[in-house]
Amino acid sequence: MGLSEDFEVAANKIRGFSKRPSDSDMLEVYALYKQATVGDTNTAKPSGAEAVAKWNAWSSKKGVSSDQAKEQYIAKVAALAPKFA
Repeated sequence: MGLSEDFEVAANKIRGFSKRPSDSDMLEVYALYKQATVGDTNTAKPSGAEAVAKWNAWSSKKGVSSDQAKEQYIAKVAALAPKFA
């Protein structure tokens, strides 16, 4: 399987978790997903606590390539799976 396919498998796996990981883990997963699929943040910083937290997490990945973000995402989901799947 290629990197893109492994990434999609990981994305589907996390959606199927029976328990929700911590907010910090979810922010990390969100940031890596956005960086892998969109690239560097492309919107102005929003308002609202949750939106700002997500934007800050994504912005912290600035400069990480799509492939690197996919690899990190796959690894993060694999690390979370034993506890939350």
